[in-house]
Amino acid sequence: MLRFFITFIALQLTLFGLNMLNWVQQHIVLPWTALLARMCVELVTLFDKTAAASGKVLWNTQTGFGVSIEPGCNGIEACIVLFAAVMAFPATWRHKLVGLVVGFVAVQALNIVRVISLFYLGQWSTPVFNFAHEYLWQALIMLDVLIVWLLWVRAGNKGGADADGTPPNAPPPTTPGTPALA
Repeated sequence: MLRFFITFIALQLTLFGLNMLNWVQQHIVLPWTALLARMCVELVTLFDKTAAASGKVLWNTQTGFGVSIEPGCNGIEACIVLFAAVMAFPATWRHKLVGLVVGFVAVQALNIVRVISLFYLGQWSTPVFNFAHEYLWQALIMLDVLIVWLLWVRAGNKGGADADGTPPNAPPPTTPGTPALA
């Protein structure tokens, strides 16, 4: 457990440090954030033709209201926490890869719902928007990270061996001459 915790913290520090580098911001974070805004506008325009995206801003062409997807709102930080947890946990590389891919998709899918909901909440009520943005969605995104990680851990435990290498639900070993209990 201590090894997991130390690895988890070290990976987070490393990944958050890399995330702060100007090169990473310019070549990975900002392009991802602009893509996120375009994905949101593509979904919104299926039922609302007044939405548009420009860079990292999703806005309403009629009212002029918009939401700017800033650092901390693009799902990258939540993915960093999830990635650190997956990589720190003892599992096969194949299972880790599945966790990274599925986790990324799960976090980003919920983040798209978040951005779109905030886009509409902001047009409806500023106090509700502020509460949802600052408190509700922050908690929900991190809860998503926790649930995805716990499901991933559980999926890796199914059919696998216990920590000592014995199959799960295996009967306890018996010594010669000792009857096994049924």
